[in-house]
Amino acid sequence: MAIAFVLTHPAITSAIIGPRTMDQLEGQLAAADVTLEADALDRIDRIDQIDQIVAPGTTVNPVDNSFDNPALGPSARRKR
Repeated sequence: MAIAFVLTHPAITSAIIGPRTMDQLEGQLAAADVTLEADALDRIDRIDQIDQIVAPGTTVNPVDNSFDNPALGPSARRKR
């Protein structure tokens, strides 16, 4: 689920995985075929909001604002 979540983000081009065994590799590669539906992504977003960790679309590191990356802009976010 974590790999599927990462691959759903429009600004992420690849997920970095670190398997140590062939079984782990096969399990992680299978995650590339998992598609999270909008309701699952909404529930994940609500977890962040309940715990008040970081709301979706929040820039945590101010340095990230210095890059002009359209994939990170408000219009590209899943939640606006």
